[in-house]
Amino acid sequence: MNVFVTGAAGFIGMHTAERLLRNGCNVTGLDNMNSYYDLRLKQDRLARLQVYPGFRFYRADLSDRDALNEAFTSRNHDVVIHLGAQAGVRYSLENPEAYIESNISGFLNILEACRHHPVRHLLYASSSSVYGNNESIPFSSSDPVDHPVSLYAATKRSNELMAHTYSHLYGIPTSGLRFFTVYGPYGRPDMAYFSFAEKIMSGQPIRIFNEGRLERDFTYIDDIVEPLVRLISHPPEKGGRNNAPDRAAAPFRVYNIGNSQPVKLMRFIETLEECLGKKAVKTYVPFQKGDVMRTFSDTADLTAVTGYTPKTGIKEGLEHFTRWYLTYHSRKTPPVLT
Repeated sequence: MNVFVTGAAGFIGMHTAERLLRNGCNVTGLDNMNSYYDLRLKQDRLARLQVYPGFRFYRADLSDRDALNEAFTSRNHDVVIHLGAQAGVRYSLENPEAYIESNISGFLNILEACRHHPVRHLLYASSSSVYGNNESIPFSSSDPVDHPVSLYAATKRSNELMAHTYSHLYGIPTSGLRFFTVYGPYGRPDMAYFSFAEKIMSGQPIRIFNEGRLERDFTYIDDIVEPLVRLISHPPEKGGRNNAPDRAAAPFRVYNIGNSQPVKLMRFIETLEECLGKKAVKTYVPFQKGDVMRTFSDTADLTAVTGYTPKTGIKEGLEHFTRWYLTYHSRKTPPVLT
């Protein structure tokens, strides 16, 4: 199988591409290698993939249609896994233009590429952020998601609507993946768990929003990649009972991919301290704009299709992460996080 993976030098992208390569797939990876966070980490992820003979890499931006099409047509791709995007809820408050360029214009280019070069299945990253301040617990993929509280969430919801349109008009089988707070080795330095580890080890205070009264459905990277890879062989069918925004029968689905076991932020921090063997210096700050109080995934649809349920609890997952983190940063000068 030939698979095209965008965001291949990203956190989820690298782990997904490596799993596919180990399974014997040919993978064409694309990433713009931008400076949103430490470029060395992206380069190290990419180096893990480049040892596989079936891997081919293109450095290009999603908004560059010509470069994207060149990479897209380099092989006759069976499947596209679109994981490239401008990530981060808080950064969307500072640089909203980046989200429109990458997450809206870039995704349109992906859809157009799949339209003109048909594929068996397009899987793309959405986000649990689309649920906003949803009061229905746990979050179901059939819940209304029309009130995002950050521009990042709005772009991800827009992606789902755009995908549904292309599924309806052109018959492209699309699956949107609403990821819930992914963590693990080679993770993003802007994510709380990575930033907390960095600051705990350097003796800097960590900022705890809303007195720590937050809960997150932390999901270990292996529990993201496994169901994602299983979904490849389950493209939605036209005329099926799909959870489309208007219940139309387009070949379209959205799935929650989460652990379904929310963890209170303070318990998370205590577990991280235990794994690192060092206490955090804590600073309590007000609730952050664009944030939500709680996330909790209902993954019944995903389990019904893939047969997979998450395997990794928060203690085991953070042990894996901290073991990698301490080894990785013992060899490098860590980036300065603000």
